[in-house]
Amino acid sequence: EARFLESGGGSVRTGGSLRISCTSSGIVIPLSGIGWYRQAPGAECEMVASNDGAPWYADSVKGRFTISPDSAKNAVDLQMNMLKPDDTGVYYCAPNYHPSARDLHRTMCGRYGQGTQVTVSA
Repeated sequence: EARFLESGGGSVRTGGSLRISCTSSGIVIPLSGIGWYRQAPGAECEMVASNDGAPWYADSVKGRFTISPDSAKNAVDLQMNMLKPDDTGVYYCAPNYHPSARDLHRTMCGRYGQGTQVTVSA
């Protein structure tokens, strides 16, 4: 099974920005078919962005997050702007599934990598 490496997380205040990155040393990251997932404290794993042909965003992050595949870096980045405390969690990249496939989304956090922690304080 492919392994991914997530990086770039950190701690910011409300309104701040972070750019997190998903890379792999084992495979070529596809330009489409990758999703970013979030495991918030006490919550289920959810898909927040994906780039399956066209970008898709969860309503909670739409207009603030941008998913960007970068073939030169063999990476898929997630630019996160106007961060809110509700964005706090561990972010993982993994193969994406249809936005309605929540049962599959719940299994993606931690399956392919260790994730990167994002903490947003008020």
